[in-house]
Amino acid sequence: MDGILVVDKPGGWTSHDVVSRMRRIAGTRKVGHLGTLDPIATGVLPLVIGRATRLAQFYTRNEKVYQARIRFGFSTDSYDRLGLATSTAVDVALDRAELERHVAAFVGESLQAPPPVSAKKIQGQRAYKMPREEAARQLAPVPVQIYELTLGQVAGSEAELLARCSGGTYLRSIAHDLGQALGCGAHLSELRRLRSGEFTIEQARSIPQLEELAAAGRLTEALIPAADLLPEFPAVMLDAVTGAQVRQGRDFAASPFRAAPDARYVKAIGDDGELIAIGERVLPHMYHPVVVF
Repeated sequence: MDGILVVDKPGGWTSHDVVSRMRRIAGTRKVGHLGTLDPIATGVLPLVIGRATRLAQFYTRNEKVYQARIRFGFSTDSYDRLGLATSTAVDVALDRAELERHVAAFVGESLQAPPPVSAKKIQGQRAYKMPREEAARQLAPVPVQIYELTLGQVAGSEAELLARCSGGTYLRSIAHDLGQALGCGAHLSELRRLRSGEFTIEQARSIPQLEELAAAGRLTEALIPAADLLPEFPAVMLDAVTGAQVRQGRDFAASPFRAAPDARYVKAIGDDGELIAIGERVLPHMYHPVVVF
């Protein structure tokens, strides 16, 4: 079990809850996740299993795609429906044209203030463990990029958004900021992640589906093998002798026909199709193993 399982995270669960359950399902402690999802969120949560946990470093800023629903009329201290109201509720009649203008302003690069309730660390402590006002004062804005932000259905006091954005972007902050811009307050009421990097909702399995596969001894059917991960890295095929040397830390050559001279990383694949290592370029067509399987 060395690879990635794409889980369709249920609402109400933390990402750590999913990791804990998968450790029991897969029978291993070597399980981690590639990017936290809020408890209210559902959708794509990639889990690294076994030796594939060593590859997590290459997934830190992956592009994400979200489907969100925003409730206008009042704001909350967590910027989502689970928080306490921080403004008086008002009746809202959303004007689509006005809302589209404000939505368009978020597209591009910007500095985004994270929500006070978040996993961001402040002097070593998670923000969600601190008083809300103190966290809000100390959390520094972070650079994010919104590639696409499309307004969907608008009905009553709610509106849907489809967002394609950089890793580390908070849809909760977008919801809160939209409410501030319209002067009525707003918060995130629903969130579903449709894609995280190379992993899509079509690949995702529910927890019950994974439990059923595990009970039948077929959990590997849901596993994306380590050799198939990081498709943007060129694959270099190595024979058994060279593969053994690479596992001992020896540099290896990559054919210019398999990897471009400017490719920073390559995947070293054995003649059995298994991942041997991730190599980092040290010279043109010469790579040093930085992660060894």
